Parts: sequence; structure tokens; C-alpha cells
Amino acid sequence: MAKYRKLGRTSDQRKALLRNQVTNLLYHGKIVTTQAKAKEVQKIAEGLIALAIKEKDNFETVTVTAKVPRKDDKGNRVKQIVDKDTKAVLSEKHRDEKGKILRIENGVTVTVYDEVQKEIKKDMPSRLHARHKMVKVLYPVAENPSAKNSGTKKMARKAVKKGVKQVDLVAKLFDEYGPRYEGRNGGYTRIVKIGQRKGDAAMQVLLELV
Repeated sequence: MAKYRKLGRTSDQRKALLRNQVTNLLYHGKIVTTQAKAKEVQKIAEGLIALAIKEKDNFETVTVTAKVPRKDDKGNRVKQIVDKDTKAVLSEKHRDEKGKILRIENGVTVTVYDEVQKEIKKDMPSRLHARHKMVKVLYPVAENPSAKNSGTKKMARKAVKKGVKQVDLVAKLFDEYGPRYEGRNGGYTRIVKIGQRKGDAAMQVLLELV
């Protein structure tokens, strides 16, 4: 007897399907799928949550110096013109009063950076190993506020890339789901039957985080 459901797909197709559904479950908190798929997704998702609970506090906080771009009142990056060879500042601004880009001989436009002190979480070896396991399963997720308000998928696809941000699902597992389910011995998800699907009569269920 097989240890897993083949779901009528090849190995690569099945792996991609399950990765996609696990990612959606952890991002949205619930998905609608067939009962057979839900049971496979449930096993993977609960394993990741259990791993997050175990390793959620296994890090140390360190202070590092980071360079961040300086921004003006409008949120745009501050730029200046420097000498291509000596890097000496030739002009503190790269546009004139009319908004046209300044042209200075041997000058190049660069972004101005400031050094700031930041506190970051440094994973201990076992937590880093857990992070690698999670990344192998989860797909990258991009969030676009303008696309959320779009009425159709076509409009969402045409949404501009400006404002799109990457969602760190691994951090969500460690920082949100880990503390939420701490002390709970399994049973992080539940399956609720919805009814048979039209066409093939497959049982549809709602798989959600409790």
C-alpha cells in the first residue's frame, strides 16, 4: 500500500500541486480543495507548523551596521552627482529647478546612503536547518495592494510592479504560528466537508487553520 496519495498525477506535478496548496493555506489561513488533496496538504502543513513551534525561539539577537537609501519628503531616493573617478561630490542634486536631469562632465548619478544600526535575528544551526526545510516546500509569495482591489484576474496581472512586496512566509511561521500554537499537541488544522463537486462528484472540503 502506498504511503501517500498519488492524486492521479506524476511525481513532479503532485509535488508542485501540494507545494502550491500548502503555501496558500499558510498565507490565507484556509483553502477549498478535494478531500484527498486536503489530507496530503494537512500532513505537510502540520509538519511545518510543528517545526516552527520547536525552533521559534532558537535564535540570538545581534546588532549590525546596514546601509539604507536616504529618502526625501515624498519618499523618493535622494541622489547626487559624483566624479566618476575620484567619487568626489560634484552636485548635491541631480535635477535642476525645472526637473531636468543635470549633465556634468565626468559625473555619474548615485543614490545617497546612510549607515544605521539594526538588530537582526541570527538563526542557530537547528533553526537555520528548519528554515531551509520550509523554503524547500513553500513558494515565494508577492503581495500587491493595487491588485487586491482589482475586479478581475486580468486586471491583477496588469497591476504595476511598483508597491509589490515579498511576503516572508517562513518568518510568519516562526513569529506568528509558532507562538499561536505553542502548547498545542498537534491538530493545527481542520477539515470541514462542503459537499460533492459538480461534474465528477468529488468531495470538496474546507481546510483551515484552527
